[in-house]
Amino acid sequence: MTSAPPARPFRTTGPDWWRDAVVYQIYIRSFADGNGDGVGDLAGIRARLPHLVDLGVDALWITPFYPSPMADHGYDVADPRDVEPVFGDLAEFDALLAEAHAAGLRVTVDLVPNHSSHAHEWFAEALAARPGSPERARYLFRDGRGPGGTEPPNNWPSVFGGPAWSRVADGQWYLHLFAPEQPDLDFTNPEVVADLEETMRFWLDRGVDGFRIDVAHGMAKPDGLPDMVPMEDTGLLADHGPGDHRFDSDGVHEVHRRIRRVLDGYTDRMAVGEVWVSDDARLAQYLRPDELQLAFNFKLLTAEWEPDALRTAIVHSLATVEGTPAPACWVLSNHDRPRHVTRYGDGSVGTRRARAAALLQLALPGVAYLYNGDELGMPDVDLPDAALQDPIWERSGGTERGRDACRIPVPWSGSEPSYGFSARPDTWLPMPEGWGPLTAQAQAGDPGSMLSLYRRALHLRATSEALRGDAVEWLPAPDGCLAFRRPGGLVCLVNLSPVAVPLPEGEVLLASGDATGGTVEADSAVWLRAG
Repeated sequence: MTSAPPARPFRTTGPDWWRDAVVYQIYIRSFADGNGDGVGDLAGIRARLPHLVDLGVDALWITPFYPSPMADHGYDVADPRDVEPVFGDLAEFDALLAEAHAAGLRVTVDLVPNHSSHAHEWFAEALAARPGSPERARYLFRDGRGPGGTEPPNNWPSVFGGPAWSRVADGQWYLHLFAPEQPDLDFTNPEVVADLEETMRFWLDRGVDGFRIDVAHGMAKPDGLPDMVPMEDTGLLADHGPGDHRFDSDGVHEVHRRIRRVLDGYTDRMAVGEVWVSDDARLAQYLRPDELQLAFNFKLLTAEWEPDALRTAIVHSLATVEGTPAPACWVLSNHDRPRHVTRYGDGSVGTRRARAAALLQLALPGVAYLYNGDELGMPDVDLPDAALQDPIWERSGGTERGRDACRIPVPWSGSEPSYGFSARPDTWLPMPEGWGPLTAQAQAGDPGSMLSLYRRALHLRATSEALRGDAVEWLPAPDGCLAFRRPGGLVCLVNLSPVAVPLPEGEVLLASGDATGGTVEADSAVWLRAG
């Protein structure tokens, strides 16, 4: 009988283990399929843990795997304290958690507090109850406006297109900032807050290391639900400030204080918030000592491949956390935005820039979040209309293609779809031909691959004293370049110009392109140890 390998220690330890962690986002439907149905699952994650250990990440964030009708692919939660059978069961989750911890990987999971699924037992009870009942008070039911209440209670649009209100059989309307299948909960109701706390304790008691909080600037709505200022872009990823009453209402901070009190009852647990708030001071409010430990700052993710834009994104991200207990939290891609290979130009140009961006992100102080496939240089895929599944596509009347392009399953091995992702060739979103060179298997043996670059960068980030310290000192740089130094001695130079520039003095630790001829080539980055 073969004994289990000895458990690996966590690289980052202590109550603030997350302060400089590298966290790997797993979009569960697209990471790895363990049961052969074409959809990623918990068993698939377990099978691919060695890849994550070899990559060198510290923790995982797993997107929702809870029971759900999948109107928004898991972000419409019918039962937040169980596992959707498509993904496995609680025993499978417990096994994954145990194996990840034994491999030295922490595990964080999604928390979706703003809304439930329309299939949640609470919403079924609300529809069966009368207006003004305790069952309806868990949600935001309101009478309509206009003759006979036939118009929505206010002018709020849904993030996914169309109005944010749907009418039920007795004439009342309910609020859903997302799809109609995702009714918003009312966090002024103590029962709603208590249920969220029960959900947190359910997973914390099982041993999860923390949460990513979906729509962390939602949950609270202003009294009276007043009309908002009309705006052209009303999607989640666009922040319009105080005129958009759907998000960032002052009452949300009391919800986060309740969340923090639960976390503080456990050892070494954390929460990171999805907070689409662009103003530095407003975003910093979520990072007060009794609120979130981390908040995604999406400025780097939304910045153009241009020196001033990237430098401004970094400066503002660092300014946000200055004076708070939190470190900066850097993101280049996620399941809601075009992948950065595609944003930066696609093809060889986008890939070359994505290599440089990886060194930029990982050289910065704080926490780095990687999206599954970043380490392979995955691009977006232009899918045919018939393959699109994101609710944005339908809700927009076919005018917005949604987020499916950045959610294609990860290619693992082989030369034909599904490239080792599944035992079957047809997957929940189709995978394109020609991805054989992109697979993890093909890249693992190539020292010049994107995967090899990420492995070396993460190893240096974990072991080199040059990457220590929380400050960034900006250095003079050639036109079209960025350069900064960390207190430990690391110098990072990113050349965004179309021509090669002189290589600074110092010991080259890592380069995204050729740095052997005394120059840093165009669209590339280099790490040096200052002399």
